[in-house]
Formats: sequence, C-alpha cells, structure tokens
Amino acid sequence: MAFEVTPDTIIGDILDTDFDTAPFFLEMGMHCLGCPASRGETVAQACAVHGVDAEELVEKLNNHFANA
Repeated sequence: MAFEVTPDTIIGDILDTDFDTAPFFLEMGMHCLGCPASRGETVAQACAVHGVDAEELVEKLNNHFANA
C-alpha cells in the first residue's frame, strides 16, 4: 500500500518515507527542510506560510507515491 499524504501529514514523515519528495517542497520555496521546526509542520501549515495550495501539493505527493 502506498503512503498517503493529506494536508495534516507531517512533513518529516513524508521525507522519512521517501526523501525523493524533497524537490516538491523546494519547488514551493521551502528551502529549510533540514530545520527541525519545518519537519514538524503539516503540509497545510507549510503551504499557508509559502502561499501554496495545499491540495495541489498533496495531489503531487500522492501521485509520486503511487508511481514510486
């Protein structure tokens, strides 16, 4: 079963499952992936700070996991 991302998924959990997801976060301007605070944020929280549609990012991440 593939890993499923929701807006409430913690970014650190996503990165720990597959670090190849890092470019999705870098694309949205989230360049602080090594920071413990950013790893503890949810997808929705990070998207709100960076002005990104959370549902769009969730869809991209879920497509990545479905095809991994």
